[in-house]
Amino acid sequence: MTALAAEIGATAVSVVDAAKAGEIIIIAIPTKAVADLPRALFANVPSSVVVIDIGNYHPELRDGRIDAIDHGMLDSQWVAQQIGRPVIKAFNNILAKSLLEKGVPRGTKGRIALSVAGDSFDAKAAVLRLVDDLGFDPVDGGDLDDSWRQQPGMPAYCKDLEAAALRRALAEADRSRIAEYRAEQEARIADRRPRLAADASACPHLRAGR
Repeated sequence: MTALAAEIGATAVSVVDAAKAGEIIIIAIPTKAVADLPRALFANVPSSVVVIDIGNYHPELRDGRIDAIDHGMLDSQWVAQQIGRPVIKAFNNILAKSLLEKGVPRGTKGRIALSVAGDSFDAKAAVLRLVDDLGFDPVDGGDLDDSWRQQPGMPAYCKDLEAAALRRALAEADRSRIAEYRAEQEARIADRRPRLAADASACPHLRAGR
């Protein structure tokens, strides 16, 4: 972490210190690891601090089975329950490469849109502004109970859509197919892994994790 922090100009700190570091906190760890966070991590963090969950549940590829999610609780609702703090769902349905390279100024033709779901008007507004500041068109994705619309495999998942197309994709999603969508997406990821491994063995930049 120290080497990565030096490379990107960040400061590596403990999880407890990170939770107190700013006005917006981003949880960017595997879903299964959320349960291992300190129980009182956000106990002394002001309620005005916004917590964003950018994770996705991958039971077969990474996280193992989490019963509550498998029985209908949404990923981010489970995360909020684990940390004892409301969360906003965002940045989970864009590829890292697109997030890094495709942000453009407001008004640019073809600007990618990102959906933001959450129950707090003020917290969601802060994240919508952040999306815009990072170079993407912000789209209100509804309450946290609507966050399933941007989960793995959904029509709005990792498609780099403009705002109008993203809204249509969110509307087209079928809640009864959450598990099916997720399984299909995991199968696509598993199918790509051998090719990615082969590319990494041939490319020193990929081997270095860049």
